[in-house]
Amino acid sequence: MKKILISMLLLAAAALPALATTYYVSPDGKKKNEGTNPAEPLKAIWSAVEAAAPGDEIRVAAGSYSGKAGVGFIVIDKPVKIYGGYSADFKTRDVAKNISLIRPTIEQNATPPQNGTIEFKIDAAGSTTVFDGFFLDHSEVNAYHSTEGKPEGVETGMWLEPPSKGSYPYASLKKYLLYGNTTGTITVTNCVFLNSSFYAVNLNHLEGTVNIKNNVFIGSRMMACNVSSRSGKAFVTKFNFEYNTVLFTWSRTKDFGDMGYGVRALPRVDANISHNILGLSVMSAFDNGMNNRKGEAKVTLDENMFFLNKKGDVSYTVSPSIKYLKVTDDAFEDFEDVDGIESCEDNVSLSDPKVFKGIIDQAYLEGFLSASYTETADYNPNSEANQLRAALGMNTQGSIKSKVSMYANKYPYSENIMKFFGAVKGYGAQAF
Repeated sequence: MKKILISMLLLAAAALPALATTYYVSPDGKKKNEGTNPAEPLKAIWSAVEAAAPGDEIRVAAGSYSGKAGVGFIVIDKPVKIYGGYSADFKTRDVAKNISLIRPTIEQNATPPQNGTIEFKIDAAGSTTVFDGFFLDHSEVNAYHSTEGKPEGVETGMWLEPPSKGSYPYASLKKYLLYGNTTGTITVTNCVFLNSSFYAVNLNHLEGTVNIKNNVFIGSRMMACNVSSRSGKAFVTKFNFEYNTVLFTWSRTKDFGDMGYGVRALPRVDANISHNILGLSVMSAFDNGMNNRKGEAKVTLDENMFFLNKKGDVSYTVSPSIKYLKVTDDAFEDFEDVDGIESCEDNVSLSDPKVFKGIIDQAYLEGFLSASYTETADYNPNSEANQLRAALGMNTQGSIKSKVSMYANKYPYSENIMKFFGAVKGYGAQAF
């Protein structure tokens, strides 16, 4: 009987889930530490990820962090829960005051990441991954022109497309701030994404739910957030984009020709876009232009606040063109009749811009609002060179000079960025 009871107890114990281990990370830690004692933390986030098992928790104190062997990227290859914003002794957590910063340097462009500064490689079905309370910044891995496209009061000139590098030792990184091939439940919350040299967040999800909630995106090039489905099945990926503040989303190139979206809904993804502040995009704050196949779109766009998006608050396909609408347009209510739009209710335009006074950088705002691109042609058929070309039966030539007043310039890093959290009650990123 005793042996039977012992066997039953062992079987019961084996059926219980293993208790998660908590790891601690601090700039004052040491690589040789086990990291499970807050008094003896590890020094690097990547060390904690390597030591952790799926389901474990990692707590990160204030400080600046890089990747393995000093590279500028960190790979998260298992479903763990990572929380930044802890005090040095790990007794308190305040994301706004205890900044856990991931800001690679321009020198680290010599060993660039494959895809993103933070890269998720999560293939465990049904798992949960959390990335909470970090400040991700590409300010130092971008190359900027010293004088061109530099409005008064703005720190730098325009962003430089590689291979141009100006006076910098390397060209701009041109990678995502956060990239991933993922599955399960992915939650990214309470983070800042600053001056991304590509989309700020780009996740290719197989199955499950992606929650992008209560984040601030500033100065993203091309797009703030993009979540696509890797599955051939429709709507097995759920994408919740809620309570985020998205400002200053730039185009792909300096001529403002394409991209420049705050957030996008993609085919086969069940997208819920709600309670966000979506403003100051070169094109539109919300793009539904890729959802042009009937039966492949499922979008809820409710209770968002839009303002000062250059071409429109929303964009969608009216084959073969793209149509742009503002929330204040009389025709905006018709957007709910677009194929795949499940709901489009209670969206508003910002009524009081004063809410951002003392928070938003005024020089940057003024430069963005008046940003323009011009081209001038210079062609002289009677020039010596063109006369020679004509005499030899060659095509004559001219030149085109382009000029941009501002393009993807560096938005300044300051404590005011954290004030975007809670700037507008009920919309955008809320206070912690």
